[in-house]
Amino acid sequence: MITQTRLMTAAELERMPQNDMHVELVKGEIVKMTPAGHKHGEIAGALFAAIHSFVHQHKLGKVYAAETGFILSRNPDTVRAPDAAFVSAERAAEQKRREGFFDGAPDLAVEVVSPEDTAEEVQVKVLEYLRAGTKLVWVANPRTRTITAYRTLDKVRMLTLNDTLDGDDVLPGFAAAIKDVFE
Repeated sequence: MITQTRLMTAAELERMPQNDMHVELVKGEIVKMTPAGHKHGEIAGALFAAIHSFVHQHKLGKVYAAETGFILSRNPDTVRAPDAAFVSAERAAEQKRREGFFDGAPDLAVEVVSPEDTAEEVQVKVLEYLRAGTKLVWVANPRTRTITAYRTLDKVRMLTLNDTLDGDDVLPGFAAAIKDVFE
């Protein structure tokens, strides 16, 4: 006998009490996330601050902090909460409602690898973002002190401490020294 688990929707997740618990919805199933450690938070904060300052100065759109849910797919629903995200002014203005999760993918998603993350889990997130329409994904790895920039699965660039992170055509003119992100 096979029993099926009832899948949750993004709307049900929005109404669910959080109780200080960070969760994401992956293909209709709740995935509990461990709270970030201080190094993770420092790196996510540094990237968020750099992106926010640049976007605000140039009036390019909206920057979202960790815990902001983005609905990446429906039926079954997937809601991811990147460590930082950017959405262009045009796309942000198209949102029909300001409450609840962002309906769609961010233009830029930033993920900081946690100690318990496996390479497969990180790859799955990158794939989900790109398939949902994210134009640029940055994955910051505290252990290797690198940031990998994904435009597509064929256009991937790994940056080290001697490199400068750029916003490509998603954030034209943006630049941040990798060493500043990790120090």
